Amino acid sequence: MFNVVLVHPEIPHNTGAAGRLVLAAGARLHLVKPLGFDIDEKTVKRAGLDYWKDVDLVIWESWEEFEASVSDVSRMFLLTTKTEKAYWDADLKEGDYLLFGRETRGLAEPIIEKYQDTALTIPMVSGGTRSLNLATAVGIVLFEGMRQMRLEE
Repeated sequence: MFNVVLVHPEIPHNTGAAGRLVLAAGARLHLVKPLGFDIDEKTVKRAGLDYWKDVDLVIWESWEEFEASVSDVSRMFLLTTKTEKAYWDADLKEGDYLLFGRETRGLAEPIIEKYQDTALTIPMVSGGTRSLNLATAVGIVLFEGMRQMRLEE
């Protein structure tokens, strides 16, 4: 099982779409507070997320609390535009953590600096967009991990 980690997500529909992706992949979704929205039952229903109850969800009160829970930080892969290593060059394994930052700013610079050895990017054509939608990025990297796991069977 992969662990998808959204650090300080801001847009509920992106988080909902990521939830659908992790459910489809049999992964676990971690949300690291603060969140830019409420995650109560009423808000979830309003967003049309009828599958949300089935998502394997862990909510962390802070980055520090989440970070302390990870037993092997070398298996924590940060997705950022601030590196050159492509996600497909990572050797993804079951149990890995795939970290994504908030929609407007990405992951905080101190986090990227601390874990720069496991920072990955989704290559894009130069002159195009600066970044991808959060849920799109989650889908790309999560399903690459699934593809790699299938190849190991």
